[in-house]
Amino acid sequence: MKELKKGDKAPAIKAKNQNGETVELKDYLGKKVILYFYPKDNTPGCTTEACNFRDNYQSLLQEGYEVLGVSIDSEQSHQKFIDKFELPFNLLADEDKKIVEDYGVWVEKNMYGKKYMGTARTTFVIDENGIIKHIVKKVDNKNASQQIRELVNS
Repeated sequence: MKELKKGDKAPAIKAKNQNGETVELKDYLGKKVILYFYPKDNTPGCTTEACNFRDNYQSLLQEGYEVLGVSIDSEQSHQKFIDKFELPFNLLADEDKKIVEDYGVWVEKNMYGKKYMGTARTTFVIDENGIIKHIVKKVDNKNASQQIRELVNS
C-alpha cells in the first residue's frame, strides 16, 4: 500500500460508531474533518489526546471542523471510553483493521525489544472536498488540537 500524502483523496471510511450507527467519511463532505487514529481506549496517552479534543471541541466546531477518532477497539469499548471522559464526538470501531490499513497507520511497533503490530498515533486533516490537507505523525497528545491549528494557520 502506498503511503498517503498531502493532496491525496482521503480513503473512504465506512464503520460503526460507539452507538452501532454506520458512519461514512462521505457524510462529512462540505466540512473539514480531523480524523485521528489512536492505539487504544482508556490508555494514558490516548485519554490525554481525546480529552484535548473534547476540551477544544466547541471551538473546533466553530472553526468548521468535525472530529472523528478511530481505533481497533470495539463499539462497546468506545462507548465506555466516551461515557467515562464525556467525549462529544464519534469514535469509529475498526476491529477488522480495514481503516488503519487503508490509511497506512497499522505498523510494526517495538516496545522493550518486542516487535508487534499496532496503530501509529496519526492525525489527518481532511478538507471539505475529502482531500488530505495535513498529516500529523508526531502527535502532541496534550496539545493535539493546538498542533492542528498551528499547521492550518502556518
